[in-house]
Amino acid sequence: MNRFLLFVFLSALSLSAAAQDPKPLLKVIEGQRQAWNNGHLEEFMQGYWKSDSLVFVGSNGPKHGWQTTLDNYRKSYPDKGRMGYLSFDIREVRFIDPGNALILLKWQLKREKDEPNGYSTILMKKIAGEWKMVYDHSS
Repeated sequence: MNRFLLFVFLSALSLSAAAQDPKPLLKVIEGQRQAWNNGHLEEFMQGYWKSDSLVFVGSNGPKHGWQTTLDNYRKSYPDKGRMGYLSFDIREVRFIDPGNALILLKWQLKREKDEPNGYSTILMKKIAGEWKMVYDHSS
């Protein structure tokens, strides 16, 4: 009986540790960074939940929906020059539960004439086995 309880306890610890692993979330963020730096907005958008329930909050307030978010990115960043080179500094990854996590990051764009930067707070949710951004507040 004691071995069984030990097995259950160790199994629960191992599942908990796997659920708290930030690497899969950071892989999504890194994939977005690479897609952005290659000038591929549609590929960049693969990190977002493809749903009308996606929320993106930027300088013009909240916008809803994956397509709306892509359209706004296209309008603001019509070419590689406007997109520039994107870098992230991950400040914090905080798991709410095994299927939801918050990421706080600092972002910076390097462009020919300027270097805008700011912060993003991102809610990621595990959907159909994949981590997706469901809420992004960037300033």
